Amino acid sequence: MVIRRAIVACSASIVLLLSACTFGSSSDEASTPAEPSPKPTVFEQKFSSDTRGEAATLSLSGKKTNKNFRVDNIGLSLESTVLADRRLDPEASNLDYLLNSLGSPALRFGGNELDRRLFWTSDHASPSKSDQVVVTPEDLKRLKKLVDVTGSTVTMGIPLGTYAPKQGVDMAVHTVDILGDSLVGLAIGNEPNGYKVKDVPNGAVRGNDWNKEKYVQQLEAYAKAIHAKRPDAPIIGPEVYDGAWMDAFAHSDVKKKSAISQHWYQLPECESEKVPGRGPEAQNLVDPLAKKSAQKNLGIGKDHADDAGLPLWLEETGPTSCPGTNDTSLTNASALWAADYTLYAAQLGVERMAMHSMLGACEGGAPMSLVCDPADHGTRSDTFQGRPHLAAMRLLVPSTGGTFTRTAVKGGGNMSAYTVRKNEGETLVTTVINANDAAKSGGNPVSFQMPKGFSVERASQIYGPSNEAKNATSVIPSNPLPDDIPYSGGEKSAEASASTSTGADELKIDIAASSVTVFIMTKT
Repeated sequence: MVIRRAIVACSASIVLLLSACTFGSSSDEASTPAEPSPKPTVFEQKFSSDTRGEAATLSLSGKKTNKNFRVDNIGLSLESTVLADRRLDPEASNLDYLLNSLGSPALRFGGNELDRRLFWTSDHASPSKSDQVVVTPEDLKRLKKLVDVTGSTVTMGIPLGTYAPKQGVDMAVHTVDILGDSLVGLAIGNEPNGYKVKDVPNGAVRGNDWNKEKYVQQLEAYAKAIHAKRPDAPIIGPEVYDGAWMDAFAHSDVKKKSAISQHWYQLPECESEKVPGRGPEAQNLVDPLAKKSAQKNLGIGKDHADDAGLPLWLEETGPTSCPGTNDTSLTNASALWAADYTLYAAQLGVERMAMHSMLGACEGGAPMSLVCDPADHGTRSDTFQGRPHLAAMRLLVPSTGGTFTRTAVKGGGNMSAYTVRKNEGETLVTTVINANDAAKSGGNPVSFQMPKGFSVERASQIYGPSNEAKNATSVIPSNPLPDDIPYSGGEKSAEASASTSTGADELKIDIAASSVTVFIMTKT
């Protein structure tokens, strides 16, 4: 655990010192940001036009709530067949660098391929189907090398598509033994409520008689056999979006339950072009309806988790799981959404989150992935790059380990803000998501009402020329504020800790539209 904490601190420093770069391009800039020349020494924004947006007042409190932003609130979910990819080895690719830039992100292995294509063997057995992917203990050892470098915790799926408890238990035992305390959960099956669905890759895996009762019966059989060999193995479930199946898992006789695991995607209505709505349109990611949908659907998981006395883990999520939506996932809106959604979910009580991703091609691969391979589709390279929402997730690392405080936003149009308290109240980190479109206004004048005695030490930002701009999300590295702080709303702040007669400290600053900005404040 000491090693993991050291890695977290180091990774946070990486994020704070990120050079200016653009995410989502076809080059490898995102994986190896170039040093700007000259290197910036102050935080300087780039406004698309005049800051004529609605003025906003942000009132920050130093009093903590009972909700935390954990290291595991930033994470990746990968298909279980990725375990066979040699590029998980830190010596075989730059994946460890990208993961470290996210702190010590949660890693989850599952997905539809778990029950349909993964073939586990520890004795060199051969799969019965040609499209199956063989996974062995050697692959788990390679994963262990990765998590030793990143400090990540892991949840691992165990196949249940075909009832094969001997094989499943063998995989579980090897996973426990190899990953050690990096393993925080075994998920038996992936989305068992969808086992009868035919219109998914590789189709249905169970017959029409499959139901919650049979799931519980087989879940209990697997868990009992696993615990006979490894009594402390942590079990999570049910890896679904359906509350009834969450109850089925929670009320089962499975021992060592660690969490209720939920799946949910922001824009699931693949045929819809309605705006605002829940179809895969970029505007829908930043419309206020998105937050209302998240509150409703994650609330289902949180209610069931609370009833069971377990934490809620969002083990598979993302902007949309619809095919053919690369354009939506590559927009700057996806970055704004990722920052807002991640913080909002944590504030609702989600304690672990994993954005579903892949290690495939940037062109033609899964659209919602945080990372991708710039090599031509059908080929591979050892240099991954980040998509726009990876840039947003990087900005959130300084907030990890913090406890949310109250942050009130008045005015500002489509603007949200979150604050966490760290270092026994000596540090506040505020993230401002300005989802007003830079295509219409350069930004908004914002007045920060900070608790007395605080001043802004550093700020960093991601931004784009508009919400819908593709492959154009750029990073402004963390630096102190300039002496002349831009503000179009009236009287400027003399400095970042300008005193007011209210007993609070105030910062007046223009914030670029289509951006996410992180302000780190310390008590002076």
